[in-house]
Amino acid sequence: MNRPIGFLDSGVGGLTVVKEAMRQLPNESIIYIGDNARCPYGPRSVEEISKFTNQMVDFLLTKDIKLLVIACNTATAVCLDEIKARVEIPVIGVIQPGARAANKYTENGKIGVLGTEGTIKSGMYVKTLRQKNKTLKITSLACPPFVPLVESQQYNTPLAKKVVAEALVALKNKGLDTVVLGCTHYPLLRDLIQKTLGNTVTLIDSGQETISDVSILLDYNDIAKLSDDDSPTRRNYYTTGSPELFKEIADDWLEGDIHVERVTISELETIQANMKRG
Repeated sequence: MNRPIGFLDSGVGGLTVVKEAMRQLPNESIIYIGDNARCPYGPRSVEEISKFTNQMVDFLLTKDIKLLVIACNTATAVCLDEIKARVEIPVIGVIQPGARAANKYTENGKIGVLGTEGTIKSGMYVKTLRQKNKTLKITSLACPPFVPLVESQQYNTPLAKKVVAEALVALKNKGLDTVVLGCTHYPLLRDLIQKTLGNTVTLIDSGQETISDVSILLDYNDIAKLSDDDSPTRRNYYTTGSPELFKEIADDWLEGDIHVERVTISELETIQANMKRG
């Protein structure tokens, strides 16, 4: 089935999930929207996050997607269940897969979770991890500067090195052996995070783990595009912000020449209004 998989995020972070999708599921068509104009979501209210996320969901539904990936930890924490209840296609977020992997790989039961203010405040990682293993010792840390670093293309700069090192001081001497990158922007800072925490700490990429679950969902629902389907594979990227800035990051991270289109906030609002009218 060559209907696309839809991905949404507050900005460019979800491209880390798309990259893994392109590796694991090369046959699948992809439509992505990043809400760069209103990023970051972490400091926003629950009401705003829900409203903005649902606008992007409605936009993707107009593209006839067959499966939805909420490639944003903050949005997953706030409104995954709400969105699952209102759409008729399979929906997956990034928290459950990330928590499952952390529980699998930890050896001493001491896990760190890095995330936005919204994700950490929601407590969803702690709740999900404890549902899997109540003996885990979990240290959560909000890292507000990380998303702006990525969105402004400063993730490979001396400033990023300094900011990451300062932010992670709180995790020193905690004995952590596993740390969840609980924001899809954070893999773009992975090398700096790993260097700061040390090579004895296993980093869990929640987005990477999510695509393994997507593959299972595609097979379970019999909606995967198979290799013998010779219809063209599409890659479409949309942003509410600057297409030029989005493209620079996407070209770098996805290692290709990416075409990006802008969708305005007013267009999203119109689509949402039309959806509600039915």
